[in-house]
Amino acid sequence: MGSNATSGLKLAAGIFLTLALITTVVVIFISSQDAAKEGQTQFSTIQTQLSQTRFNIYENTTLSGSQVMNAVRQYNNEAQFGVYVQTGKGGSTYYGSQFNQTTGIITGDTNNTALSPALNEADNNFINPSGKFKSSVVRDANNMVRGIVFVQSK
Repeated sequence: MGSNATSGLKLAAGIFLTLALITTVVVIFISSQDAAKEGQTQFSTIQTQLSQTRFNIYENTTLSGSQVMNAVRQYNNEAQFGVYVQTGKGGSTYYGSQFNQTTGIITGDTNNTALSPALNEADNNFINPSGKFKSSVVRDANNMVRGIVFVQSK
C-alpha cells in the first residue's frame, strides 16, 4: 500500500505543478498583452506629439515676412490644413484650406494655392519679406493643428 500512496502523491504533485505552471503562463501572457497595449497607446501619443512639433515654431511668436512666405509655400498644398495671412495693407487671405480660427474646423472645400498676390508688391495681400508678423496655431477639438494665423504688426 505504501507504494500506491507514494504513486498517488507523485501523481497529485505532478498535476498540481502542471496546473501551477499553466496558471503562471496564462497570467504572464495576460500581463504581457496589457503591457503591449499600454506601450502601443504611449507610442501613438508620442507619434502624434512628434508630428505636431513642427508647428511649435509658429506658436505665439513674431516672424519675418520671408518666414511667413516659406510657411505659406510649405503648407498651402497640405490636406485639411490652412495658413491665414493678414497684411499691414489690409489684405487677408487663406492659403490652403480655409478654417475657423476659433474651432479649427476646416470650412472651405477648395485649396487656395495661388501665391501671386503674396508676391505682388502692388497687391493688398503682399507679404513684405522684411515685415513682422505675429503668429499663432489653431487646433481643432482633437488637438490637431489645422492652421497657422499670421497677422502683420504695424
